[in-house]
Amino acid sequence: MLNDNKIIDLLESGMRAEGLRQRAIANNVANLNTEGFRRSDINFEKILTRAIEKQDSFDPKQMKIEFVQPKTTPINEFNNDVSLDKETGEMIKNTALHKTYMLLLKKKYQQMDLAMRFQ
Repeated sequence: MLNDNKIIDLLESGMRAEGLRQRAIANNVANLNTEGFRRSDINFEKILTRAIEKQDSFDPKQMKIEFVQPKTTPINEFNNDVSLDKETGEMIKNTALHKTYMLLLKKKYQQMDLAMRFQ
């Protein structure tokens, strides 16, 4: 089981990751009509999965989140793979994830505050 500090560190890592993903999405949209551009994303989910599987032997603060080019979407008429619909969907999903991380972090701090008050 993860201790409170690791949970907080994971939630903070998630918030940082979603900030990076927002930058990747903005860059993708900015290059919507750029000839030969390939969309980018981040590899946070893969790293998070590996980290959680290790449980006690990982440090969430040491997670190396990187920009990647998935190259999984079809090439369009501009010879790139950016779809405004996909990027809009990713932005909505990313915003929801960021809000979720913030709410979970808030709840965790509230739990800690209550525990300290009633000791």
